[in-house]
Amino acid sequence: MEIITDLIHGFGVALQPYNLMWAVFGVFVGNLIGVLPGLGVLATVSILMPLTYTMTPTAALIMLAGIYYGAQYGGGITAIMLNLPGTPSHAVACLDGNPMARQGKAGSALFMLMLSSFVGATFGILAMMLFSPWLVKAALKFGPAEYFSMMMLGLLAGATLAKGSAVKGVAMVIVGLILGVVGTDVNTGIARFDFGVPELQDGLQIVALAMGLFGIADFLKNVNHVTTDNSKLAGKVSSRSLRPQKGDIRQSRGALGRGTLIGSAFGVLPGTGPTIASFISYATEKKVAKDPSRFGRGAVEGIAGPEASTSASTQTSFIPTLTLGIPGDAVMALMLGALIIHGIQPGPRMMVEHPEMFWGLLASFWVGNILLLMLNLPLIGMWVRVLSVPFKYLYPAALFFVCVGVYSTNNNLFDIWMVLLFGVAGYVFMRLGFEAAPLLLGFVLGPMVEENFRRALLLSRGDLMVFIERPISMAFVFASVLLIAGLVYSSWRSQRTRRAASAVAQTGSDGALHK
Repeated sequence: MEIITDLIHGFGVALQPYNLMWAVFGVFVGNLIGVLPGLGVLATVSILMPLTYTMTPTAALIMLAGIYYGAQYGGGITAIMLNLPGTPSHAVACLDGNPMARQGKAGSALFMLMLSSFVGATFGILAMMLFSPWLVKAALKFGPAEYFSMMMLGLLAGATLAKGSAVKGVAMVIVGLILGVVGTDVNTGIARFDFGVPELQDGLQIVALAMGLFGIADFLKNVNHVTTDNSKLAGKVSSRSLRPQKGDIRQSRGALGRGTLIGSAFGVLPGTGPTIASFISYATEKKVAKDPSRFGRGAVEGIAGPEASTSASTQTSFIPTLTLGIPGDAVMALMLGALIIHGIQPGPRMMVEHPEMFWGLLASFWVGNILLLMLNLPLIGMWVRVLSVPFKYLYPAALFFVCVGVYSTNNNLFDIWMVLLFGVAGYVFMRLGFEAAPLLLGFVLGPMVEENFRRALLLSRGDLMVFIERPISMAFVFASVLLIAGLVYSSWRSQRTRRAASAVAQTGSDGALHK
C-alpha cells in the first residue's frame, strides 16, 4: 500500500508541467538519436550535460533518462528497415527484422518492435518498484569469478547466433575476443595489437564495428541491385498491414516473457547492459525454438525477445546506479555525475532522503514510455514507406548519416576508415558463410571476460578452483559444460544425418544405373 502511495506522489511530480516538458524533450531527442544511425546516446548526453546545470535535479535526471531509454525505441527502426543498428544493442534486430522487411512485413516487424519494447520497459519499471532491495542484494553476491563464468556462458551461447555451423560461430566469437583486447591494457598500461597506430591505443569503437559489419556489408552485398525497383518491399501500407500477422502475438508470448526476465537480470548487474542482454536473449530463443532454422530468415521471436530484453535492461540498469551509486555503463556514469553536481549522493538511502526525485523519476518512466508508444506507432506507416525509396537514393543517404554519426563520436576520420574496413570484412565473412553477430558479442564481452578473469586470479592468488568453489560461479560453469556437450552432440548428429542422406542418395543412383 505504501508503494502505491509513493507512486501516486511520483506521478504528481512527473506530471508537473516543468518536469513533463523535459520528459517530452528527452524522449523525443533520444528517439531521434536512435533512428539516426551512428549518433550515440553517450555523445548526446555529454553535449546536453551543461544544460542540466540550470535545471532542478529531478528535471535533469528525467531528461537524461528519457534520452537513454528513448534511444532504445528508435534504434531498432533503422535495424529493421536498413540493416543499420541505431545503437549496438539493436544489432540483433538486424538478424530477423531486416529479413522481415525484405519479405514485405516491415509494418508487422515495427509493430512487434514497439510492443516488445513497451512490455519490456513496463516489466523493468515494475521490477524497480517492487524488487529493488532484493535485486541489489543478489547483484552484490556477484564477484569477479561469477562475472567471468557468466560471461563465458554468454560467449558459448553466442556461438549459436550463427545460422550455420557452430564451429564457424565459435571462430567468430574468438575473432571478436581478439578485437576486443585491442588497445591499452588497463592494468599494465601497455598497448596491445596497435601495430604502431596511435589511434588504436584507445581500442576499436563498437559503433564503427557494428555499422561496418551490418550496414556497410549489406550495402556492398546489394550494390549490384541499386537500380532495382524495391517499392514492392513496402507493399500496400494499410492499417491492417501495420498489425502483427495471425499467430505472431501468440508465438511471441514466451519470447516476451523470457526476454524481460533476462533483460531485468542483466540490467541489475553493473557493467553488462542492454547489448549483452539482447544477444543472450536471442541465443536463448534460438535454443528453445522447435525449429531454430527459422531464425535469421524472419522469425518474429528474434525481434520480440531481444527487444523486450533491451528495454527491460535499460530500465533496471538504474537500480545499481541509484541504490548503490555504481554506474552500469558510461551513460549511467554521466547521470551519476549529474546527480553529484547537484549535491545528491546516490546510495541505499536515496529512496528515503530524496523520495520526490526517486519516485518522480520512476513515474516519469511510465509517462515517457507511453509518450514513445504514442510517438512511434503512428509513424510506422512512414517508416514502411521508406522502403519504397529506390536503393540508389536510400543507400547514399544512409551512408552519409553513418559517416556523420561515427565521426561525431570522437571527431576523428580514422573511425570512418575503420567502418569501411569492417564493412569489407563483413562482406567477406558474409560470402564465406560466417555470421557477424557472434563476432560483435565477442567484442563486447572480451574485455570484461579478461578483466574479471585476472581479478579472480589475483584475489585467489592464482587458484583456478575459485571458479568452482563459489556456488553461483559453479552453476555457470556447469551450464557451460552442458552447452559445450550439446554443441558437440548437435554437430555429431548433423554429420551423421548428412552421411546417412549421402549414403541413401548414392544407393539410389547406383540402383538407377544398374537398371
